[in-house]
Amino acid sequence: MISDKIGAGAQVILRGIVRALGFFRVKPNHLTFLGFVMSVVTAFVFSRGSFKLAGGLLILTGLFDMVDGMVARTMNKVTPFGAFFDSIMDRYSDLILYLGLIIYYGRVDRMNYVVLVGVVMMGSVLTSYARARAECLIPKCKVGFLERPERIVLLIIGSFYFMDPVLWVIAVLSNWTVVHRILYTRSQIRAREKALEESTRVTGENRSATFRA
Repeated sequence: MISDKIGAGAQVILRGIVRALGFFRVKPNHLTFLGFVMSVVTAFVFSRGSFKLAGGLLILTGLFDMVDGMVARTMNKVTPFGAFFDSIMDRYSDLILYLGLIIYYGRVDRMNYVVLVGVVMMGSVLTSYARARAECLIPKCKVGFLERPERIVLLIIGSFYFMDPVLWVIAVLSNWTVVHRILYTRSQIRAREKALEESTRVTGENRSATFRA
């Protein structure tokens, strides 16, 4: 009940922000780019070791990420390019945030965590790539534990509390999501091929029966 009230209150605030942005004719793509700029600032703050400030900036960055699509729908400006641009900026934002963490861990001479953040980067990029590539072959591939919203929430938690274990969680779950999508795509392709083979076999048998008749 409490969570429902919090969610409803947040939606009211978001709708108010969206209406204000729509009134001032702020373009959705401008909001997307502004979100990326905020990610660059957040990455710099991460690199300086000010994690709590970076966490606050991440929340603000996430707000831009939420409202750009809402503004596009409200202003009836949903376009294929807008979706493409948003996806590209999301990837850049993810990588620049992790780059800030790599710089920080390099500065404090914790090379094992430099490597760990590199593994996180690989999992984060390949999670979206695996889905995009899979959906060239099958209708949908949204399986897996960890997508971008979950990664951002975990980074916010790590910023305010303790980043090290959060990075381990993201590294494991993001790369497992990639593996899950690989296995799921393989199973879907095999199922489709098997169904096609069965359909071909049945069609052949029906034709043979027709000729014999």
